[in-house]
Amino acid sequence: MSKNLLVVGASRGIGGAVAQYFYQKGHRILAVSRTPAQAGEWISADVSTAAGIQKVIAAVGDCPLDALLYMGGVWEKNAFTKDFDFLSSSDEETRFVLAVNLIAPIELTKALTKNLSISENPRAIYIGSLSGLEQSASPEVANTASKFGLRGAVQSLRLALAKEQIGFSVINPGNIATEEVISDIEAGLFSQQTPIPMVDVIETVEWILMRSPHVDISEVNLMQKNKYSEG
Repeated sequence: MSKNLLVVGASRGIGGAVAQYFYQKGHRILAVSRTPAQAGEWISADVSTAAGIQKVIAAVGDCPLDALLYMGGVWEKNAFTKDFDFLSSSDEETRFVLAVNLIAPIELTKALTKNLSISENPRAIYIGSLSGLEQSASPEVANTASKFGLRGAVQSLRLALAKEQIGFSVINPGNIATEEVISDIEAGLFSQQTPIPMVDVIETVEWILMRSPHVDISEVNLMQKNKYSEG
């Protein structure tokens, strides 16, 4: 059965791949991104701003949503490389990372609850990070704080919106085989490693969407088996 899916971050990376996959499966995709989306009905919006969030809300209107797939994410300059320096990271950059990774998911979820509640089995799935887990922080302060905060926000959303019967899930992956990650590995910015194949992330999203309304998948952690054994 065809679903209405709102995919945030649909121009590239995880969001682009997710949008393209479910579009090819015959689902209706409302694709949010700053630059042209890879598939679906493009909603051009910058969710780091209040105006961008309102633009998404207006574009969705009264359309029923079976799932909110928040696949977007940003991080600091030189993040996850030896060149990253917290003291050189601007306050503006910190606010931008928090706006995209934490504030936008909260505000969009709140505004689109009415759209999700129409569905028989509504889901909201967010991309977190292993660095957002307890005792797993990385030096990228803004990114770590945003991902740790996202997990807390989703736990609270589950309680605050319990009557709406929305399934809330966070997927916490290690390095995913996006074009950016592969390029950084080839350039020597990352250690030699095998990133998690994109198909594993996509199929995790699909698996969550296929669960019955009686099951809530709180979190899924995807770790690289051989990250510390290569190179």
